[in-house]
Amino acid sequence: MRPLTVHLDPATHQALSDLADAQGRTPEQVVVEAVRRYLATKETAVRETAERLAGAHADLLRRLGE
Repeated sequence: MRPLTVHLDPATHQALSDLADAQGRTPEQVVVEAVRRYLATKETAVRETAERLAGAHADLLRRLGE
């Protein structure tokens, strides 16, 4: 893994530490899971939008490809 520094305000840092402790995990593990879930959600939303736009503009995209 490549390192990444994230600056958190004290309250968020404490909440992250508390959650990690309650789950028996490290704060880093909690953050990695959260980022992966966030990315998966956003990737799905972007894919759905791209598919909708491609369908709506299929004729134009076909003509541009000619």
